[in-house]
Amino acid sequence: MSAAIRSRRSVDPVSPTDSQGIAGLARFIEREAVENVKPKLVGPDNESIELPDEVYEILVRVTSAMRAGNAVSVVPYAMRVSTQEAAEMLGISRPTFIRLLEQNEIPYEQPGRHRRVQLADVLAYRDRTHSSAIDRLDALTAEASANGLYDTERADYIEALKAAKKRSRKA
Repeated sequence: MSAAIRSRRSVDPVSPTDSQGIAGLARFIEREAVENVKPKLVGPDNESIELPDEVYEILVRVTSAMRAGNAVSVVPYAMRVSTQEAAEMLGISRPTFIRLLEQNEIPYEQPGRHRRVQLADVLAYRDRTHSSAIDRLDALTAEASANGLYDTERADYIEALKAAKKRSRKA
């Protein structure tokens, strides 16, 4: 498996290319977990070492994601990223991300010309906004259900949804 290592100690995403090998590794890992056997790493000279639980958990997650056909990237949690990389992680444009920084939504450093953000801060923001969006959606769904809008015509539902959005903006 090849991966380009960047100077910031991160690894470019690696796409699964050996699907049979990954599937076999995933089955092996799942079997080890079921049998409650402490997993070990065995070197070419047959020397073995038990994997720490944290490393084993990462291996489980990586093989699960790759088995599903997803690219995987493992980066240090405390790593700093550029505004472009952070914007891509959040699925927004770089100018929109810069506005978030200027509104103090996400802390950043500007040691020189370029802003840098901690990966942990970007992920925390993503989790906060995702949680907030879920809460708003749950509230709208509960209101629609309480008003019996699941059995109404589409046009009536759209009007009720617009009214609920206006009320939530005023709150």
